[in-house]
Amino acid sequence: MTITEEQVRDALRTVRYPGFSRDIVSFGLVKGIDIADGEVKVQLALATNDPNVPATIKNESEKVLGALSGVRKARVLIDIHAPPSGAGANLGPQQIPGIKHVIAIASGKGGVGKSTVAANLAIALEQTKARVGLCDCDIYGPSISLMFGTRERPTATDENKIIPIAQYNLKLMSMGFLLDDTSPAILRGPMVTRYTQQFLRQVEWGELDFLVLDLPPGTGDIQLTIVQTVALSGAVIVTTPQEVALIDARKAATMFEKVNVPVLGLIENMSYFVSPSDQKRYDIFGTGGGEREAKRLRVPLLGQIPIDIATRESGDRGQPIAAEDAQSPVAQEFRKIATAIRQMLA
Repeated sequence: MTITEEQVRDALRTVRYPGFSRDIVSFGLVKGIDIADGEVKVQLALATNDPNVPATIKNESEKVLGALSGVRKARVLIDIHAPPSGAGANLGPQQIPGIKHVIAIASGKGGVGKSTVAANLAIALEQTKARVGLCDCDIYGPSISLMFGTRERPTATDENKIIPIAQYNLKLMSMGFLLDDTSPAILRGPMVTRYTQQFLRQVEWGELDFLVLDLPPGTGDIQLTIVQTVALSGAVIVTTPQEVALIDARKAATMFEKVNVPVLGLIENMSYFVSPSDQKRYDIFGTGGGEREAKRLRVPLLGQIPIDIATRESGDRGQPIAAEDAQSPVAQEFRKIATAIRQMLA
């Protein structure tokens, strides 16, 4: 039986980096695979000062490769070098201390209501008796401060840790808390990366069951910084039903797939509109797009959020609909989504 490179990578995905829940493939440690006459040779590269780590990875990798049908001999070679000092010393995505699950809320394009989804989903998760934080990672266009109706400024501890804003039993952090309403965030790429890391690593989040990340639209510096440095439990893709939004949603999903972050599902926002006068439904942006795309990506369609006047008004008032009117159809849909996500990650 002929062994393929993909079979080798799949086997290596079962090998965890010691002390982490992530595998050596998702960490990017596999640098080369050679297959010839039933002999598999894998080249790895590690940045570590711990001699036990390479030995453990080598033994486990050769064990899983040797168990593959068609493999006569497995050899794992490891190039070891010292990790860089300072902020870059950590290897790959890292856990945030005290936080069980980090969930990224993403979209391929702007204007699909991603921040509205992130805010209400965070509240819905808290309503399931979870401890929840919400980090607004859109440095250039922060909106969480407006959606939660507070102009409070964060303070700091004696250890220079930022104390997040408390609202609706959530812990919140956003660039919007640091800027005036009319002040733009004029920052180049390295500074944006630095602020993103500070929001995630230097905020006193405490013990949380979920930290929800409201990512900016697209697949730029901030998204790449997060997927490369934070151990994400999963990502949720927000889209609207029309094809122009679905195309960009695919790009966002592909980005997470390439770094082995599971896509928990798709949320179709602005799914339809129900007229208040006659209760007639209008599919303004088309129908069935989210369901078809979820099937194509082979992920669940977590929910369909309608265009709703009350949802827009409550967000503008700084009172998210999931908290202001828990019995509204939109709030109930968010609780259904929150319950589904909790079950996936249980």
